[in-house]
Amino acid sequence: MGRHRKIVVLAGIILFFLLVATALYIFTPFLFIMGDRAHSRFFSENAYAAAAEPKEIYNVEYAEHIDLYDRVDRIPFDKLESFFQENLK
Repeated sequence: MGRHRKIVVLAGIILFFLLVATALYIFTPFLFIMGDRAHSRFFSENAYAAAAEPKEIYNVEYAEHIDLYDRVDRIPFDKLESFFQENLK
């Protein structure tokens, strides 16, 4: 494993623990969106399990991690809209 790869993995681990810590102590509605083929799916699943209510998890079928950044057609805008309408009252 190259040095650059180790730094990226370490940064991902640190960000995951920050997300879990945030999810545990902030009682704000959380929407976790992940691709069902994402290599990073377990980060969202673990953070979801640790998060306080209200929370929701949404799987985008046939999507990898990067699809939810680069492929606008894969981003679930309808889910985002309904979640915000329901939770930002």
